[in-house]
Amino acid sequence: MNKKWLYTTLVLMSISLIGIILVQGYWIKISFESRSEEFSTAILDVLEHATEQIEEREIKDYYQKLAVLIDSVGTPKSTHIRNFFFVNREISEDEIIYYSHNILEEGYDLSTNSLPGFWGATSSDTTRILNFTSKRTQKVFRSTPSFDSNSTQIEPVEVIEKIGGLSSIEKAQYEDVFMEAAKATPIYERLSAQELQFVLSRELLKREITLPFAFGIVRQGYPTSVKSNDFDFTVNSNFKVPIFRDSEGVSAYQLVLDIPKKDAYLVRDVLGLMALSVFFTLIILAAFSVAIYQLFAQKKLAEIKADFINNMTHEFKTPIATIGLAVDALRSVAKKEKSNETVVRYLNMIRDENKRMHTQVENVLQIAQLERQQIELDRKETSLHEVILQAKDRMDLIASERNGTIVVELEAENDKVWGDSMHLTHVFINLLDNAIKYTDEQTSPLVRISTVVSGRNIVVKLSDNGIGMSRTTLKQAFEKFYRETSGNLHLVKGHGLGLAYVKQIIEAHQGKITAESEKGVGTTFYVQLKLY
Repeated sequence: MNKKWLYTTLVLMSISLIGIILVQGYWIKISFESRSEEFSTAILDVLEHATEQIEEREIKDYYQKLAVLIDSVGTPKSTHIRNFFFVNREISEDEIIYYSHNILEEGYDLSTNSLPGFWGATSSDTTRILNFTSKRTQKVFRSTPSFDSNSTQIEPVEVIEKIGGLSSIEKAQYEDVFMEAAKATPIYERLSAQELQFVLSRELLKREITLPFAFGIVRQGYPTSVKSNDFDFTVNSNFKVPIFRDSEGVSAYQLVLDIPKKDAYLVRDVLGLMALSVFFTLIILAAFSVAIYQLFAQKKLAEIKADFINNMTHEFKTPIATIGLAVDALRSVAKKEKSNETVVRYLNMIRDENKRMHTQVENVLQIAQLERQQIELDRKETSLHEVILQAKDRMDLIASERNGTIVVELEAENDKVWGDSMHLTHVFINLLDNAIKYTDEQTSPLVRISTVVSGRNIVVKLSDNGIGMSRTTLKQAFEKFYRETSGNLHLVKGHGLGLAYVKQIIEAHQGKITAESEKGVGTTFYVQLKLY
């Protein structure tokens, strides 16, 4: 594996893993904050309801106390009656509706000593308390003929009476007076710790919160005597609301609630989601570690394979060269001594096969060097037409053995490229060799090579009348060691390295090679190189 791609892959995988972990952490943080906000809202709602109940209870107590005092005084000192009424006549129904509202105002003189602490007074003066009674009456009259038919009588057909106490406005006025007067009463006389404990516990249980808590009433930042035993006013709590507010909503007191185990409760609430998140993150980490191990193992294996191929090809080159020399010597001796033609023919076969094997070894060696980026191209100004003609000259003999023809149509006006002539020659030799080999045995190979200039590039078109390739084969034709098969047998002997080598060399020259093929018709290769 190429080092650049290996480390790029590792960096991308690491960034993805870190991103997943950060997203998981952010998601857990958001879940915790959301749950914490919900919990805080619920606690503040508890405090609001608790203070409302306590304030309503205090107002109710004052009303009851006043009622007892009024009953104890007996006859009111003064009485006033205010009466409001209106009459409405419905002509269609022949009815008269009479509505009246009587308000009875009764005054009672009460001693301020009867309401200790309420008015903030200590003298024996009396205070007048007014009691209001409301009486609402609605009568419906209907006119009916009298017995002598000369006159009509108006008779009530419906009477509705409602007797009540104060109206909402009058009640609000009384409560405002109560609240202002109660400011002078000490907090411990208005509220007990036991009542506050009971109200808070009941409201918390309604919301299924069973955590231990501490509470206290604070006045201008200092604790009062109304608090639980474990309340620590130095602890900064976010759960506080005003209590015993006046008509303007202002209060000198605050109800403070502290829940020491709040964080543990919230963590436990999202612990299941956190555990699943950590579990899956650990699985991803394990998979990532295995993937990294496998990548480095594959890299090491690829290096070992490349070293083996490099050493093997070098070891093969020595006996191949020795065989070649020996064959050449034998051929020279056989020709001088006019040996049997059969011996010369077999020597020629050994020489040809030896050359073929040498070419394959060179290809394997060059691919290994390309993969390790060790090959050095001897690039210089090169005539691509000369390269093509050299390749053609070397393949003419092989083509003639199959009664084949290589047709060259070099029409490009400019054929100069910056390249390695030796490797480019091997490229076209491989392409011509494949074109000849992959032609049906009953068909004479016909290969056409043409060139044309396209912009700042020269394009070489090499087409044949061979057996062609399927779409699947065409997609994998440039992969190493890939060869199309028929059943369990390869149609033509080889190692699947030729086109892989061609592609590597062309790309090393910053060029491009593509192919078009149709089964039973033939294949066309397009080689594109930059002009010099």
